[in-house]
Amino acid sequence: MPAYFIVEVEVTDPAAYERYKPLAGASVARHGGKFLVRGGRAETLEGGWEPKRIVVLEFPSMEAARRFYDSPDYQEALKLRLAASRSKAILVEGG
Repeated sequence: MPAYFIVEVEVTDPAAYERYKPLAGASVARHGGKFLVRGGRAETLEGGWEPKRIVVLEFPSMEAARRFYDSPDYQEALKLRLAASRSKAILVEGG
């Protein structure tokens, strides 16, 4: 069953965030994931939620998504994202 890694991001250091993106992209591909949403325009329909940037990744399973997130290569990239942005992330099993 697929799993989705969903991140709400507010970039605070655009230059540093640009360094994060290719590292994260390579790690996503290496771990069998793919980008479904990568910061496109968002329109709020309910609840007053005003995200700055949304990223949605699809992985073949929850286990594959966790292997990606916990991998040494993504953990190195993650340090850049955390330093360059404020973010919230969740992992959701699809159906």
